[in-house]
Amino acid sequence: MGTRRQGPPAATEVLGRRALNRATLHRQLLLRRGGTGVVEAVERIAGLNAQGPNDPYLALHSRLAGGTLADLTRAIEDGHLVRSCLLRATQHLVSADDFRWLRPLLDPLLARVQRNVFGRRTAGVDLTELVADAREILAGRTLTRAELGRRLAERRPAADRTALAWSAQYLLPLLHPAPSGTWDTRGATPLVLATERLGPMARPDPRRLVSRYLAAFGPATTADLRTWSGVSGLPQVVADMAGELRAFRDESGRRLYDLPDAPRPDPDTPAPVRLLAGFDNLLLAHADRTRLMTDEIRRRVCVADLIMPTVLVDGMVAGTWELDRRAGLVTVVPFARLRPADADAVAAEGHRVLRLAAPDTTPHDVRIAPA
Repeated sequence: MGTRRQGPPAATEVLGRRALNRATLHRQLLLRRGGTGVVEAVERIAGLNAQGPNDPYLALHSRLAGGTLADLTRAIEDGHLVRSCLLRATQHLVSADDFRWLRPLLDPLLARVQRNVFGRRTAGVDLTELVADAREILAGRTLTRAELGRRLAERRPAADRTALAWSAQYLLPLLHPAPSGTWDTRGATPLVLATERLGPMARPDPRRLVSRYLAAFGPATTADLRTWSGVSGLPQVVADMAGELRAFRDESGRRLYDLPDAPRPDPDTPAPVRLLAGFDNLLLAHADRTRLMTDEIRRRVCVADLIMPTVLVDGMVAGTWELDRRAGLVTVVPFARLRPADADAVAAEGHRVLRLAAPDTTPHDVRIAPA
């Protein structure tokens, strides 16, 4: 007799938006700043978006009580944190340990992105052979993407060298070693084989992906999980984990999942003012982002492919901010008039950012524009 598949857990308790807000803020170290090291913090919050070199520093600074630029730089230079094309096929900074199990799970996503973006430009190219050539070319050396593309094109003179290099980056586990990803470092992107730096990749384990996501961003729907990761097939994985998860419903009746013992603070827990970096993962981790902002505000801070640096007041997105390091200035643009106490807290957070990002520029100033 076959084994009956276990159904989804019962979902009777309703979690309002404020309850979801406080749960996610707590797990993201935004209700109370953490005192752990940078590697532990990055693992807890499930990585940092690293499109620009400075965003991870600002994102982590909003979450940790101490630390300096040198702490994160040292972790990247030592290889404890690595930068690579990962979630949603975008650049992320994760721990070396997490990369080993996360990257194999993203193989189908990254292959799909390669087809969608570079499929026509690599028509007629044997992609299996391309990957093997890229692995051989990169063995024991570091090359820029342009250099890799040129060498791959030497074996395929008629092919688009840019498409070849990007395709190799999507199809082969590669890292961008330091100084890439460190403070203020821009320019050509270096590439190395991940297996040479980290050893063999782990076997794909989608259950681990679900657990780590919920620990960092839950409670959440399966649509939220797909939005954050870009991985397909997760609803069935969640269904198979029914006995390991707790289920809730949101105010719209959608089923939410969470780890049974994950923290879910009282909805009335105070949420301090925080300044989030551009492309902060908090704003990209859910399909339904109303736990953090209204749809109208979402349209103002998520513009095409740009995610603005944002201000959290009482846990919700309440404005944007901009850093001018040369002038030692943070300019805040609130979406509504701030209460005096909130304005004071915003100014304090702005000065805290300036002490990190512009320590040699004086005087520091935080300006709050009219709503």
